[in-house]
Amino acid sequence: MELAVVMPLILVLLFASIQVAAVFLARSTALNAAQSGVNAERLYDAEDGAGSASATRFLNAAGSWLVGWDKTGPSCVNDDIEVTCTVEGRSLSVVPGVDFPVRQTAHGTVERVTDP
Repeated sequence: MELAVVMPLILVLLFASIQVAAVFLARSTALNAAQSGVNAERLYDAEDGAGSASATRFLNAAGSWLVGWDKTGPSCVNDDIEVTCTVEGRSLSVVPGVDFPVRQTAHGTVERVTDP
């Protein structure tokens, strides 16, 4: 009888812990993709769109922990001093109907030649 009372609680805790892990994996994937975009975009004489292309390649190879990122795609802004790349999406959901948005941003300085 006690097992019938405790089992639903155990299942809820199990699914909650799996969902928390999925959210953290999605956040990590988004941050690593954004950092990959910054690393490609900040190079000296980098091509236009190199950061977005690098982040997209990373996300295509990373699997499906981050879903919906391809609707807006990774965005990188380069202002000749600093590069900022942002990746948005949703975490893979264990519980149907529950949505966890994920947005991660990475920054880096642009490589440039300076006078001594």
